Amino acid sequence: MKQNNSNTIEHELREQLLTMAAQDQKLREELLNSQRLFDGYNEELEKLHYEHAQRLEKIIQAKGWPTESMVGADGARAAWLILQHAIGRPDLLRKCLPLLQLAAQRGEIDAKFPAYLEDRICFFQRQPQKFGTQFDWDEDGNLSPWQIQDLARVDELREKIGLPSLEAQIKLMRQNAAEEREKPPCDWTMRMEEMHRWSRKVGWID
Repeated sequence: MKQNNSNTIEHELREQLLTMAAQDQKLREELLNSQRLFDGYNEELEKLHYEHAQRLEKIIQAKGWPTESMVGADGARAAWLILQHAIGRPDLLRKCLPLLQLAAQRGEIDAKFPAYLEDRICFFQRQPQKFGTQFDWDEDGNLSPWQIQDLARVDELREKIGLPSLEAQIKLMRQNAAEEREKPPCDWTMRMEEMHRWSRKVGWID
């Protein structure tokens, strides 16, 4: 009977995570179709990300980080997606990084998940990233990787966790941006100033 209860809880947890991820993607698609997705951090999307972050935090407090054995591969990926989008909660992302790193070391989640999270933290802290997963528009209007710690070794690091070369990733990211009709900011300097103000407000930087 205890085993059945455990299985039920895990199934319900997986469904919660998948539902939140689906809600996230649905709203993103709606904003994309209405051409509002890339006009700053949409308030509705920010609110949803924050609510999902709160729910994910409660799940982690009760069950630990959702691993594949706990919620399935799709549930584990949904949990990671929710965390990646919880950018208004720097404390949560920082707290979860060692949890994901340990889970990846044990083979309980995809090795790419903590790599993306580590880079994301670096990006919002305005520090060079390790794996080259985070992109932004540069001053020349090109979608390019955020600053990288060791450009000479980045492809080696990427290969170890199953990522394509940085060159291939750049090509893919720019292709996706073109397909979604994402364009560089009209005023790059103003965009950087806005990002810094937001980053200070939520606690990414002092």
